[in-house]
Amino acid sequence: MSTELTESDVPSPTGPASAPSRRTFIATTTAVGGIAVAGGLVAGPPPLGVEEAAAAEATPSGRVSLTVNGKRHTITVDNRTSLLDLLREHLGLTGSKKGCNAGACGACTVLVDGRRVNSCLTLAVRLEGAEVTTVEGLAPGGEDGELHPLQAAFVEQDAFQCGYCTPGQIMSGVGCIQEGHTGSAEEIREWMSGNICRCGCYVKIVRAVEQTARGK
Repeated sequence: MSTELTESDVPSPTGPASAPSRRTFIATTTAVGGIAVAGGLVAGPPPLGVEEAAAAEATPSGRVSLTVNGKRHTITVDNRTSLLDLLREHLGLTGSKKGCNAGACGACTVLVDGRRVNSCLTLAVRLEGAEVTTVEGLAPGGEDGELHPLQAAFVEQDAFQCGYCTPGQIMSGVGCIQEGHTGSAEEIREWMSGNICRCGCYVKIVRAVEQTARGK
């Protein structure tokens, strides 16, 4: 007997035999993924214990003793704290400005043991026993006393506009004078080239430094 089926003997399909639609594919794979996660097939990292969590949250810190504007301070800070942040956030000395925070503008310049430094790049914990002078500590009579000669020269020469860079300019100028780099206007410009003035007061800044150097 022949087993060949005729067209009429083949059962008709209940729907189109085309591939599943994009919507059906996405819905199916999403459902399968959810089941896999719920069933533990995709496991995340195990939760930290109490001691491990505390260790992860703890930040290394250190104690530093230094003298700022003639006053001794002993402070415990995060080891990553810059001298600039120590001055501004811990001691309330906001004269040193945070400009670029990358050592490129000079707005944060202070003196450490008589030498100019960018305080934003200087780690506070490395200054054990150091002597730090900021713009607040320049005036001989304090905040209400007589101005430092370079501060007075900046006023006389009108060597500022917005004033944001002025504290760093003055501190760098004081260092420049102490280092003896004031033989000419060109030398002053060279040795103060790390201090940027966006207002463009360079000519008057140089004059102020020259004036102070001559009267020293």
